[in-house]
Amino acid sequence: MKITDTSGQDIPILKTANTRTKWLILGLVLITALIYAVLAPTVSNWSNSDFSISAQRVRLATVTQGDFVRDLSVQGRVVAAVSPKLYSPAQGTISFEVDAGDTVTKGQVLATIDSPELTNQLKQEQSALQRLQMELDRQKIQSSKQALVNQKAVDLAKVSLTAADREKRRADKAFESQSISQIDFEKAQDDLENARLVFKHSVKDAELNLESLAFEVKTKRLFVERQKLLVAELTRQVDDLILVSPVSGLVGNLSVEQKNQVAKNQSILSVVDLSEFEIEVDIPESYADDLTIGMAAEITLNGETHSAKLVTISPEIENNQVTGRVRFATLSQGAISQPQGLRQNQRLTTRILMENKQDVLMVQRGQFLETGNGRVAYIVKNDMAERTSIATGARSLSNVEVLQGLAAGDTIIVSGTDQFNGAQSVLITQ
Repeated sequence: MKITDTSGQDIPILKTANTRTKWLILGLVLITALIYAVLAPTVSNWSNSDFSISAQRVRLATVTQGDFVRDLSVQGRVVAAVSPKLYSPAQGTISFEVDAGDTVTKGQVLATIDSPELTNQLKQEQSALQRLQMELDRQKIQSSKQALVNQKAVDLAKVSLTAADREKRRADKAFESQSISQIDFEKAQDDLENARLVFKHSVKDAELNLESLAFEVKTKRLFVERQKLLVAELTRQVDDLILVSPVSGLVGNLSVEQKNQVAKNQSILSVVDLSEFEIEVDIPESYADDLTIGMAAEITLNGETHSAKLVTISPEIENNQVTGRVRFATLSQGAISQPQGLRQNQRLTTRILMENKQDVLMVQRGQFLETGNGRVAYIVKNDMAERTSIATGARSLSNVEVLQGLAAGDTIIVSGTDQFNGAQSVLITQ
């Protein structure tokens, strides 16, 4: 029996090219090329870098060119520009006419001091002045009397001289006619000469006496003037026992209680003039040498900026700070551009403008300045940061001036670079 095979059931199939496999291979090649093109720069940067760091751990900034303002921002407190303090002029009992916080005007009586010792001294000196004035008047009368006596002596001497001269002329005629003797003639000559001497000395004595009398009067007058000055000074001290307000404003805290005894030069009270305020600022000592009186400043209050200027700088450093005073700017009409609503000891932000440069390179200030002492920066290009030498100039709170090593548009790392350990190139990974 013949068994048939399955050859009759087989159907020949023609072999076709496997196009799917080709496309699959081509796709893999393209993907590999694309991956290589994308990763090649990264791999190259990775191989060329000395250090790598995540982009989240660094802070970048772009170098710009423009106007550079070197400034200093400090906190200040509002203080009265005029706040005089009154002191006791003498020892005594104080009597206040006002209380702390009262509004007063200039010249208003604030307190009085009862000083019996000073008042009694003034009365004694006034009495002494009256006595000296009487002595001066008495000396003037005596001088007038003495001047009259001196004039009388001069007049009598002149009369005697006239009489002697007349007798001399009579003797001359008599002697010519041989009516008198030689002795009588010579006696007449002697009498005339004697009368001349008496008159001459009388005039000299009168002149000297007048000078002496004038000197005595002048001496008495000087004593009186000196005493007047002493009385005027004591009068001023007694008047100062009435304490008046030197300015208009508010009465500050009272340093002593009512009706208490006060010593000379003891603090009594203060008056605060609320019409003009200044800002007292504490400046770090590192900026003290860069500040000068007259520098412009800006004071921020309620979102508004007010012009001001630096008026005083303390020469003394306390707690690593220097104290300064900032005053609101004066307008062209002489008024002060002081905002309303200021209060004593109010805290305000003050910005002092130390320097203004135009058209300079600058970059945002950061920790990289302290890390490299302002001489090293890392320029970022294509995720690679290259170490380069730079030179920096003036520094403000937000920016630093770039002198060399960088160009406008460069991007640098402004955060701390000490973590790079001085690497020449750093890869920034995303």
